[in-house]
Amino acid sequence: MYSYVARQPIFNRKQQTIGYELLFRDGESNAFPNIDASEATCRLVMENYMAIGDNRSYKGQRNFINFPEHCLIELMPLLLPKDKVIIEILESCRPSDELLQAVKHLHQKGYLFALDDFDCNPEWQRFLPYISVIKLDLLALGIDQACQYVKDNQHLKTKFLAEKVETYEDYAQALAVGFHLFQGYFFSKPEVLKSRKVAPSELTTVQLLHEISHDPVDFSRIETIISRDVSLSYLLLRYVNTVTKRLRSPISSFRQALVYLGEDNLRLFIGVVATAHAALDKPKELYALSLLRAKMCELLVTKGGIVLRSEQAFLAGMFSLLDALLDNSLESLLDMIQLQPEIKSALLQRNGRLGLVLDVVDAFSTADWTRVQICCQVLGIKEEVVHESYLSAVEWADKCTAVNLKR
Repeated sequence: MYSYVARQPIFNRKQQTIGYELLFRDGESNAFPNIDASEATCRLVMENYMAIGDNRSYKGQRNFINFPEHCLIELMPLLLPKDKVIIEILESCRPSDELLQAVKHLHQKGYLFALDDFDCNPEWQRFLPYISVIKLDLLALGIDQACQYVKDNQHLKTKFLAEKVETYEDYAQALAVGFHLFQGYFFSKPEVLKSRKVAPSELTTVQLLHEISHDPVDFSRIETIISRDVSLSYLLLRYVNTVTKRLRSPISSFRQALVYLGEDNLRLFIGVVATAHAALDKPKELYALSLLRAKMCELLVTKGGIVLRSEQAFLAGMFSLLDALLDNSLESLLDMIQLQPEIKSALLQRNGRLGLVLDVVDAFSTADWTRVQICCQVLGIKEEVVHESYLSAVEWADKCTAVNLKR
């Protein structure tokens, strides 16, 4: 399965691209699907800010993302990096006290806002001190009314964006009256981007929703659930890497990632994953094999007395098949996660003792007994430990797969 997003560039007065508006799509047809606005926003957030791919929609300039009223009041934008997005308040939102409080809170956190399809309604006046961009629809308002509004409100500390600029004449008139930004078919139609989607199983999500309803949250239980779902594990580490500008130490375990998030952000993260509700039909054998490898690496360390942290071995084993699961190169996927250097080096170059542990698993899976023997000698473990670890890992992975892939 794939995720889709359309993006339309936004230009400044010099016709330089300063950002993109991201528009949710559920297929290659460049049209908004017939789904709820909240679901569309949740899926766009999850699939394009937490998932995989080259993230072409994320690099460079700011991304304008539409948020319906419900999502704003629940402070969903906190899931996104404030220096990469501009929050668009949809025209369907009501200028309520509750919405104003949410806008004030997010503004205080450093987020920027745009009023989408602004209709010049005076009820929005009290929101204007927190608005960075006012978007005026030239087709809906009419070019003359839109231009008159800009002329009359030059005193506002905000930028005016002319959207649905269809012709050169529209652009020239909007430019002349002082519009700062421009968007429309005259410049570019939305471009649909496609990437492989990664999503957790539905049952796992339900289990997590149950856990975050407890107060306080039991991090150990959540760690157990997350560590059994490779796609959710990847999303979690991607999310931590996105929301945390500078980690004091690289991520080396799921527990560490959960602690970085804290209860509030963890609840937001799981809430969005649940709302997106887009479970990927993973190849069951490949999915089970990633779990088997994770557990086998962990057991080799514990049973063999290897001087490594067992959770690091588990993480390395789980992500060792990530490229096959997500149809992308392992190097590009790991570039998006701030793992400890020794884990990344072990995964990519099989360096260090952790790399040797992965080598043992690789050799065992291909019946390369000579290689298994050599690795065991270097690691100082008995070959019997490898067989025992494999059998125990198979049993554990079978149990996990029976639960996580149940429909």
